[in-house]
Formats: sequence, structure tokens, C-alpha cells
Amino acid sequence: MELLEGVTRNYEWGSTSSIPSFLGRSEDGKPWAELWLGAHPSAPALLGAGQQRLDTVVAVDPVAALGPETTERFGSLPFLLKILAAAEPLSLQAHPSMVQAEAGYAREHAAGIALDAFNRSFRDRLHKPELICALSEFNALCGFREPDATRAVLETIDTHALDPIRARIDAEPNAAGLNKLLEYLLTLSASDANALVESVVVACGRPGPDEGAGERALAAALGARYPGDAGVVIALLLNRVTLQPGEALFLGPGNLHMYLNGTGVEIMANSDNVLRGGLTSKHVDIPSLLDVVDAQPIEPDVQRPAVIDGVALYETPVSEFSFARIEVDGSCTLAAGPAILICTDGSIDVGPHTLDRGTAAWLPAADGAIEAAGRGTVYRAGVGQVS
Repeated sequence: MELLEGVTRNYEWGSTSSIPSFLGRSEDGKPWAELWLGAHPSAPALLGAGQQRLDTVVAVDPVAALGPETTERFGSLPFLLKILAAAEPLSLQAHPSMVQAEAGYAREHAAGIALDAFNRSFRDRLHKPELICALSEFNALCGFREPDATRAVLETIDTHALDPIRARIDAEPNAAGLNKLLEYLLTLSASDANALVESVVVACGRPGPDEGAGERALAAALGARYPGDAGVVIALLLNRVTLQPGEALFLGPGNLHMYLNGTGVEIMANSDNVLRGGLTSKHVDIPSLLDVVDAQPIEPDVQRPAVIDGVALYETPVSEFSFARIEVDGSCTLAAGPAILICTDGSIDVGPHTLDRGTAAWLPAADGAIEAAGRGTVYRAGVGQVS
């Protein structure tokens, strides 16, 4: 086992304080949005005093790093672990399935779009299922709300500008209708989108009933930040979810979502494919987003796993990753890797190293199971089961 140093990513929506505090570092005024702990080639974590890249270590001896089964199944580390700290909303986005990622990557490659180009949407050939687990109160939009419930929210917003939206929901209150409504909103002319959003934001700023108050406040805030962006209205179609520390959401391909604020541990397939539809200064790719979005209404499944023998195991219905929260109180055995460990509380001795809050470690398969002792909380990211 070796200590692992993550790579910070500074995006405009990031918190200036959350990740520095977590790592025990001084703030520098920059928005520290993400801490990447993995082997993605764009930002691989570094190992030990030698500062070797994790992706290089895995490539040099994949069997020792990953074990024979994971090497045969994936050939590289199949997951990416992050700490995510949002002070402002992220973009309105969805992620592709494996088939969609392959096709999108090939299409952009054939078009000659460089992998690091601003207008590149598919940066690899992989899907990007993910799970976000809250470390603080964490707010998000996740999937389409049932049309009847959305219709009730829209009724609390006093503007005729929403009449075409209400009429479309009434005419086709199902996934097909929501898909058409999404396309309608995303392809409005700039002048029509600006008029709609301006009217909605003004109406949302007026006093109204308790029902829909949170949705109206969010729309008003998004409209102030992104005037004229139809994503402000699309946000009113999505489920608003608040996670408490330890609670989690799993998001599969096509789930239209948006993280609003809070700090969490995020695990995903080892991909950086993000298809954005708005509410961002980054590249927006509406055709690709519409190709992948699943508009089937859902009730978000907030996971609150029970702690059994010190372990809370989260549901991750994919083969690339598994995820667990381990409450160490005394001593326990940590399962063999490949795994990445991140301590979020307390102090725990693992092998030759001590993991304090903010400290991460790489556990290669060759090390086998390892003993841990102390008191604290460790999140373990590992490989999932064969599907």
C-alpha cells in the first residue's frame, strides 16, 4: 500500500474552502472544484515519495496492480474516485452509455476534433455511470419528475410565458412528451429563450405559495447567474434532492442531472464524457445530449445503507466499481485491492501508513487484504462484480 496524492481541478463552480480544509491546506482564493484520485490519463494521481503516476504504475505491471481478473476484464483501472466541492451549480448534463460513447468518440475523432479541444464532448470511449455520496448537505437535480407533479409546480409560477410548456405536458404527460419538451426548450431561438426565461425569473421572484417555493427560488437564482438560458426552465422539470452526510445517489446513463451545492465523495467509471445542455460556460452539445437523455420520469433512489459490522455498502449496479463506507473502531480487515481508500474522519493505521482526514492510499491487488486499526471513517473504492 502507498499513499496517494490527488490532482485538484479548478472550475468556476468550485468551493474556495471545502477541499483545502479537507486536505489541511491553506486557501489560495481559487475555486477547488474536484480532487481526482485515480488513473485517468488527463489527471492521474501520484504515488508515494517517488511521485509516480498511478496510470504508469498500473500499465507497467497490471497483474500486480489490478490482479489477473481485473486485468483481463478491463486492462486498466476501471474507476475514478473524486472529492467534489460545489459552491455554485454545475452544468445541466447527462452521460452516455457505452455504445453511445463509442459512437460519439468515433464521430469526433473522424471530424478531427482534438481530445483536449474546448468543443470536444467525447474524450474517451467509455460510459460514465457515477455515484455521489454526501460529506456535507448536498443538493442536486436528478432525473425528470412525474409530469403531474411538475404541472403542479408550474401552476405556482404566475406567468403566461409558461402556457406553451403547460400545454405540452397536458397533451403528452409521459416520457415521450418530456423528451419532446426538452428538445423544444433546448432549440428555442436566443430571443425566444431570453423572453421565456426573463418572464419566468421575474415571476419566480414574486411571493407565492409554499408548494414549489424551493423550485422557484432555484429558477430565480439560476436565471440571475445564466440569463436567457433555457436550462433555467428545464431545471423546473427535474427532481430536487437533498442528501445528508452518508446518503448517496447512483446515476446511470442518460440521467439528466445537475449538482447544485455541497461536498461529496464521487465514484464513477474511468471516463470524462460529459454532455452539457446549458447553465455553464463550458462546451454545450445539444444534439449529443438529446441523443443520450432518458426522459422516463423517476423517483430518485436515495441510498441510506445500514452499517453492518462497520461497513455500509452502497448499491452500484455496474462492473467497473464498488463503493463502501467503513467505520473503523478498533481494528478490522480491509479487503484486497485494487482499491483506493480515502479517510474522511479520524485517524487509522493501515499497513505502514496512517490515514488522517484528507489522506488517500492506493491498495494494489498484490498486497492482498490488509489490517486497519484506529478510529475513523474510510471510503473504499474498488472494482465491481462481474455482471
